[in-house]
Amino acid sequence: MTLPELLRGIAPFVRPYRRLAVLAVCLTLLGACVSQINAWVLRYVVDETQSLLAARDAAPGGPLRLLTFVAVVLLGKEALLLLIQFGQKYYGEKLRVHIARDLSQSVIERILTYKLAFYTSCGNQPGRLQARIDRGVESLARLTQILFVDILPLFATSIVAAAMMFSANFQIGLLGVCVIPLYYYVSRAQALRLTPARRRIKRLRENKSQGILSILEAMPVIKSFLREAVEEERQMNLQRDLSSAQLSIRRTNFLFDGLKGLIEQLGLIAVVLLSAWLVLQGELSLGGIMFHILLFNNASAPIRRLHLLYDQMNDALTYAEGFFEILRADSQVEDSGGYAPARLEGRFELRGVSFSYPGSEAPSLRELSLSIEPGRVTALVGLSGAGKSTLINLLDKFYIPDAGEILLDGVPLSAYDTAFVRNNIGLVLQKNHIFSGTAEENIRYGNPSAAQPELEEAARRACIHEDLLALPGGYATQARDLSGGQQQKLALARVFLKNPPILFLDEPTASLDAVAAEEIKNCLDAVKKDRTVVIISHNLAQIIDADRIHVLKDGRVVESGTHEDIYRLNGSYREIFDALARSLNMDKIARSFEE
Repeated sequence: MTLPELLRGIAPFVRPYRRLAVLAVCLTLLGACVSQINAWVLRYVVDETQSLLAARDAAPGGPLRLLTFVAVVLLGKEALLLLIQFGQKYYGEKLRVHIARDLSQSVIERILTYKLAFYTSCGNQPGRLQARIDRGVESLARLTQILFVDILPLFATSIVAAAMMFSANFQIGLLGVCVIPLYYYVSRAQALRLTPARRRIKRLRENKSQGILSILEAMPVIKSFLREAVEEERQMNLQRDLSSAQLSIRRTNFLFDGLKGLIEQLGLIAVVLLSAWLVLQGELSLGGIMFHILLFNNASAPIRRLHLLYDQMNDALTYAEGFFEILRADSQVEDSGGYAPARLEGRFELRGVSFSYPGSEAPSLRELSLSIEPGRVTALVGLSGAGKSTLINLLDKFYIPDAGEILLDGVPLSAYDTAFVRNNIGLVLQKNHIFSGTAEENIRYGNPSAAQPELEEAARRACIHEDLLALPGGYATQARDLSGGQQQKLALARVFLKNPPILFLDEPTASLDAVAAEEIKNCLDAVKKDRTVVIISHNLAQIIDADRIHVLKDGRVVESGTHEDIYRLNGSYREIFDALARSLNMDKIARSFEE
């Protein structure tokens, strides 16, 4: 990203606060003029003191008047400058806070519109995205603040000081500003040298953030395999690489900052020598030396702080790239048609559907064709990797097929309004996300406007109502304090409260104990009536009860029919079913019932 691109990118976020920006600029210009009073007063004091010393007897009250005048002017200047600087800092900070808020909110609003493919793409893991967003917002907001609080005042002061130098003496003014192009050249060379290192640090910080998140998510596995030392070493290597990159940047900065300091001092020496020469020639008063030294210091102030601008600018350029990539991923916005009928029957038909996940070379579905009848229970059976969960992801419009067509009630699924489709579908996964908050808040997520009796009825149907009443907090119990089985019931209650005509169940009882699984099965049996239900399960009872079973293998449907029909085929379904029965030791279970 180039500087013009960065400025164009951030301009829409600054525009709503242009009054703040204009006010900051006005205060900046006023402060720049007030800052030059010291140089004017010092010249006046030196020249007047010299005059008073020459005519000491002729002006007995002169020294007191001079000192009083100087004290009043300088104190008045400091009081005025204090108010101006307060305004600059306050309005600059206000601008930063508002822009940071708007940047954060805009990226949240944006990523909520993206396809799931965006989050499964390489480099878009949660930790990396969080680091990219946080650093992008921080650097862009900080750059805006520095621009109005630090950089504009410095450059305004520099321009006013340079103009005063030129007006006082053209030769000294010309000499004073000659160092600025040289200083700018060195600063630019410094920025170019640091750009690759900054990109490396950005990448390492994202890796570090993702690594910490991975450790937190995998803590039970790490401890069970005693791999603490391995994870420590992996993080230590990341820390070493990050430290090395940071020190490399510091070394470069120290070298170039020293060179820039030398250039500034050479400019100061040149101004002092030329001023002294002009005094000796009678072309400049003695106070003029101090006058031009102070003006040169004011004019070169941006030079001393230019590294701050370059540091922040390069940080902003580095992190803004990733931030604006997230903000402008237009190709990742979910496609949505406008079709939204009064009601859905729930008949799905897939014709030659093929699909591969982003970044994956192996297709998950291969020319798959099948039908899902409305008001019926359809089971998807197959070994891991057969494409069962992928099929549900396509039916829910989380992903778009690479080839083929999906019809819903005879209309292409792509033509439907995405929000309408998902509002009519209830999705229960093997592991559902439970939000931070109370049990009631998690259930109400299915329908925020539901009345309390409706919410409690949904909880009863999910077999969680009695569990919650038995707890001291009741429905106000923190959801994440519940057991895994209770959290799964909360997720079911959430779907029951939504009450959609279509249900997708992906291993809904896999993480539950036998008693809880039976409770959930009974609840599901009750809500399956008059709904289109697609279920993925290794539970034999749920498979047998299905009206139609589709057996998937390598992304294709290899068998379809009722349990009895496809079991007699002695094919893939029978192999899977018999393996499940053996894993449950069905022979011994049957003998136990006989006894």
